[in-house]
Amino acid sequence: MTQAASISALAHTIAFHKPYGVLPCFTDPEGRPTLADYVELPGVYAAGRLDMDSEGLMLLTSDGTLSHRITDPQHKLPKIYLVQVERVPDEQALRQLRQGVVLSGTRTRPAEVRLLDEPPALPDRPVPIRFRKTVPTCWIEMTIREGMNRQVRRMTAAVGHPTLRLVRVAIGPISLGNLASGVWRELTPGEVQSIQGSGTAAVSKSRRPDSPRTSRRSAD
Repeated sequence: MTQAASISALAHTIAFHKPYGVLPCFTDPEGRPTLADYVELPGVYAAGRLDMDSEGLMLLTSDGTLSHRITDPQHKLPKIYLVQVERVPDEQALRQLRQGVVLSGTRTRPAEVRLLDEPPALPDRPVPIRFRKTVPTCWIEMTIREGMNRQVRRMTAAVGHPTLRLVRVAIGPISLGNLASGVWRELTPGEVQSIQGSGTAAVSKSRRPDSPRTSRRSAD
């Protein structure tokens, strides 16, 4: 076995369902909840961020090359989000998102966006969204292929529909599936290979449940 193959064989890559209110890192000087409260596997680090007020799929890995593959925008790895926004976007707002919007002087890549007919089946958030009796809300599905800071929230706000709740359900070929909030599972070798070979041709699996090998740590 070559040295590279030996390192690869020892690498770990996991999918984690990050709960709302958890920082996407392992330490925090202010004592707020972090990944360390849920993930006890040593040597893995987050491949990309998911803000404290967002939920859903994170990938963590000890393989630096794989982490680069996941996070580098040149690979155009699609990331799929379920987004609850204020009011119902009209066709003009959806078209703006699909064409890309200008954020801090930079135009985003075009997004794939569609309205959802029904709210997705998601667990209740521990901190409810703000509710205004006179302002309806709507769920959309957005797919982006880059990772600007708070990009989805900034894009929806730019077209007049602030984000109220944000849940990432897929990164490339890996979907959140039925993984419970606060739980992680290790990816199979085949799933890791699918990330290495994915990119612009990756297919959305946001509604296809995985058959996860559940972690030893769950959210209690």
